[in-house]
Formats: sequence, C-alpha cells, structure tokens
Amino acid sequence: MKKILLVEDDLTYSRIVKTFLEKNGFQVETTTKVKEAQQMMGGGKFDLIIADFRLPDGTGMELLQWSKKEFPQTQVILITHYSDIRIAIKAMKLGAFEYITKPINPDELLATVKESLSSQPEAPTSSFSEVKQEYSSPKISQKTTSPSPSFYVVGDSQEAEKLEKHIHLVAPTDLSVLVLGETGTGKEFISRRIHDNSERKDGPFIAIDCGALPKDLAGSELFGHVKGAFTGALENKTGHFEMAHGGTIFLDEVGNLSYEVQIQLLRAIQERTIRKIGGNKEIKIDVRIIAATNENLLQQAGEGAFREDLYHRLNEFTLNAIPLRRRKDDLEVFADQFLEESNERLNKSVKGFTSEVWEIFLGYDWPGNLREFKNIIKRAVLLTNGPLVEKEALPADLHDPEQAFATHRSVAVSPVGSDLPSPRDYKSQWIEQEKELIQQVLQDTKFNKSKTARILKMDRKTLYSKMEKYGLN
Repeated sequence: MKKILLVEDDLTYSRIVKTFLEKNGFQVETTTKVKEAQQMMGGGKFDLIIADFRLPDGTGMELLQWSKKEFPQTQVILITHYSDIRIAIKAMKLGAFEYITKPINPDELLATVKESLSSQPEAPTSSFSEVKQEYSSPKISQKTTSPSPSFYVVGDSQEAEKLEKHIHLVAPTDLSVLVLGETGTGKEFISRRIHDNSERKDGPFIAIDCGALPKDLAGSELFGHVKGAFTGALENKTGHFEMAHGGTIFLDEVGNLSYEVQIQLLRAIQERTIRKIGGNKEIKIDVRIIAATNENLLQQAGEGAFREDLYHRLNEFTLNAIPLRRRKDDLEVFADQFLEESNERLNKSVKGFTSEVWEIFLGYDWPGNLREFKNIIKRAVLLTNGPLVEKEALPADLHDPEQAFATHRSVAVSPVGSDLPSPRDYKSQWIEQEKELIQQVLQDTKFNKSKTARILKMDRKTLYSKMEKYGLN
C-alpha cells in the first residue's frame, strides 16, 4: 500500500482528504507543520507528499525544496489557491510533480495522486548520502529528458512569427543564446527548436534545470567527478557537458547556479574544456550552450550574485519568449494541441470548447502562461463528460474570482469512496464534517472552549458562532 504524507493546517480539510484517500486504498499520515513533516519523513518512508502552500511555520515550497534534497524519489503535490498560481508553477520548476487548486475536485485529486505514484522510480533513495552514491553512477540523469520537437507550436501572431524568424536566423550559427521570459512561456521548447534547426540536430540535446540541482552536487552533475572526489563518489561520473558533446546543452534558470559553478561554467565556455571534480585531466568538449532565465541577470551581476563576464558570454544572441497574454491570437492553436494531448493522456474524446469558455479564455490574463493553460485544459478534460468543455469544468477563479474567494473553504473533497457526489453536494458535506469535528474536539477537551479553539486554529468568537450555528451549546 502506497504511503502518503498530507501536510495541511486546516484540520477539517485535512480530515476529509485523508478519509477520501484512505477509502481509495492509500495509507495516509497527516501533520500541520513543515518541521513536523520533516521529522516524519526522517522516521519512515513515504511515496508521496501532498502539502498546502501556506503552513503555520513555513510554506509547502520550503518542504518541497528540502524533500527534493533529502528524499529526491518522493513525489510532491502542492495544494494552492489560484491567487498563488505563479508560486505553484515555480514549485513545479523546482521538482513538484503537480499542483492542485482549492477547492479540490476529488476526481482531479485521485487522478493526480495515481499518476504521481505510477511515475515513481522503482528504486527509492532515502537519504542524502545515498543520493550522492546515486549521482556517482555514470547513467544519464532523468533531468536530461527533453520535449519532443513535434510539440512545438509556432503560432500565427505577429510576435510569434518574429520569434520564429529569429530562431531560424540564429539556429545555423554556433552562437550562445540566452532565452528570456516569464515562467511557463516555453523557453525549453524554444531552445529545442533552435537545436532541431541547427547543424547539431543529430547530436544530443541535454536539458538541465539549474534550479533543481543540489548546490553541493551541481558541479558534479554538470562536469562529472572522479572516484573518491567526495564522500559517496564511488565511481567516475560523466557530467552533462561531456554527454552533450557534439550537440546542445540547455541550462534553464541559469541564474540559480552558485558563484563557484559559474566560474567553472565560464572556463568551459572560454577554453572549450572541462575538468571533472577531483580530477586533473582536461577534457575537450564541442557543445553549444543555450541558457534561459526569468530573472534579470544584469541586476544580479550588479548585486554580485551573477558574474557579468559570464552573462556576456551566454548572451551572444537574445530571444524573448512571449507571455501568453500577448498571444491571444494563438490561443486556439495551443488549445487544440493541449486538448489533443489531454485526451490521449486521460483516454477521453472531448471535441472542443463552448463559446462561453472561449470568452473566458480570451478575457483571462494567464499569469502562469502556457504551463497554466495546459494544466487548466487537462483538468477541464478530466471533468468533462460531454463533447465540449463547459464553463463549470474551469476553475472558478477564471470567470468569477470574487465568488471563488468567498467559497473556497466551503467546498471540500467528499469522503465517499467511489460514489462521489456532484459539486453542489460538497457544501452540505463540508458543513456536516465541520460540525462533527467541532463536536468531537469539544468532547475531547470536556467543552474547554479556549483549548478547543486553539486545537481548531480559530478564535473563540468564531468557535462560539459555529457552536451556535450547529446547536452545540
């Protein structure tokens, strides 16, 4: 039985989600704080962490970063509100499997949990020392996987045509390219597009997320190491630069590299040679470098966080990924592509979108760009039973943010196993669950209202109001 750690400080919400997952065959343990979650992770093996973003002693992002360093094989799903969409997408860049928005839809939750666990590697790594041992293996890292070139969508807007023209202009050269753009704008797809239109297209394309590299192992990942270079280096390791010989290496979020690794990278660009960690042999490399960032590297250079000479080496040619809010003419092209992918992934046959949905799409600002658009369509396809995606399958925040804010805590996952109620039944079930929980805590504390309020994380005035509402006086 797969074991899940649920980190949620809303006790009522936590209890409902826990019951729902247990009725679907999972073992679930719960906690409310980041530090408690870390202690529980150290004391037992978990296959999946589901964490709310906002927690009393920190954030789900902090727990994600810690778990990816200490337990990299454990998947992480982040729970958030749509107001946190930028943060949620950044979490995925740092290694989160997926993010789910409140109010949680039970079908979406269950499908995401099952998908995350089915994609888990066979051999879990349980400690940092074991991670180092794994990195000593000469196998190609999973981080080097890259998107299929068939998924690239050029688009019909003027800005998209200009970007495509510049891609074809720079692709045949060997210039280093810096791709700038907001999170979720498809910087890796642009980089792959350059590679596929270059003379290196038959060589490897190695994509590295620099933000996901453990700081003390980034040099080893990029340049390799020799046996005995550090504790856990049991064998020689081939780094990503050596693997990319004859092809292209894509360094996403390059601004996250430490200053020491930046020096090594600058030397690799200037000398076209690398030296493995702990080694003294120079290895010649023939690699084209494409870097990407959503940060202002020049500003970071002025603050001493990024080397200015490295910035100029990487920035021989600049491309700007276009935010989706400026590509409204291309929405239909992307929507058709994402609909096709979602149908295939979820084994569905949704044909398209209603006119009402299109009005919502065209009026929305898309802060999460293509990644957000793709996730919303995937979620909508999952929730659609008819031929067309309708308004009700979209997150409320897209079309009625005021209503979504007012009701996001009054909708919850049903604890019923396979016979799930319709969305209009969620509120009544939430009320019943909340009443039952307050009553139970009151009994446990012998009707000590101050203690009950502390346990339920609400002020006494709110507790009195709810007790009166539910007839618990």
